[in-house]
Amino acid sequence: MNLEHICQQACKITKEVGQFLRTELGKVDQDKIEQKYLNNLVSYVDKASEEQLIKGLGEILPEASFIAEEETVAQEDKDWRWIIDPLDGTTNFLHQLPFFAISIGLQHKEKTVLGIVYEVNKDELFYSWEGAPAYLNGRTIGVTGTTDLKDALLATGFPYYDFDYVDAYLKMLKPLMLGTRGLRRIGSAALDLVYVACGRFDGYFEYSLSPWDVTGGAFIAQQAGALVSDFSGGDDYIFGREIIAASPAIHKILVEMTKQHFKS
Repeated sequence: MNLEHICQQACKITKEVGQFLRTELGKVDQDKIEQKYLNNLVSYVDKASEEQLIKGLGEILPEASFIAEEETVAQEDKDWRWIIDPLDGTTNFLHQLPFFAISIGLQHKEKTVLGIVYEVNKDELFYSWEGAPAYLNGRTIGVTGTTDLKDALLATGFPYYDFDYVDAYLKMLKPLMLGTRGLRRIGSAALDLVYVACGRFDGYFEYSLSPWDVTGGAFIAQQAGALVSDFSGGDDYIFGREIIAASPAIHKILVEMTKQHFKS
């Protein structure tokens, strides 16, 4: 299987879907927005872009199944599978905030072998495949060499419906506010991960996530030299609903902190 060729084809489709997102920005009426559950919004744009991705990716790799956020296609148990989010940062998109992306991961026998994240507004295409470095618009990228927390800029995501760990989360935020260059919450896990990959953030952590939020971006971050784990330092970050991605020294610090604050 030529993963580089698959990645090139998938990148082309991703940019085409990104153009559709650009044309629909600012056009979604409030009465066309659905709430799947508390604060989890969806519109026809999410569904239409997912259908476009599934059609295009399905033609590239007909033997692959899909795990897709909007469930526009039935899940099947196959060796190859795409894990896709057609619009990561839907709330930002609907409020015309310029932080949303398309996120794609490809797995073979549950191992991620390819990742694509497309930041639509800046036309920034992040991608990698197994055995390759991480790229941004054709340029090789890598994580920062930051070793001290006081020099780090971190990203996170605020819980917006799953509040079980909100007290632990708030306790962890205080020392990070006092002991870093700052915290950012931009509202797209996929972008947080690729911004770690290219050195804009030194680290990122969040809980209550889904596979389509993180699969593509986590793979790209790893290919760029980041360490990626769950809050315990293990590898259950795609389906385990929690993730840390950071340059090696900062990752170690964040794992120690999440172990302390998220003891369960």
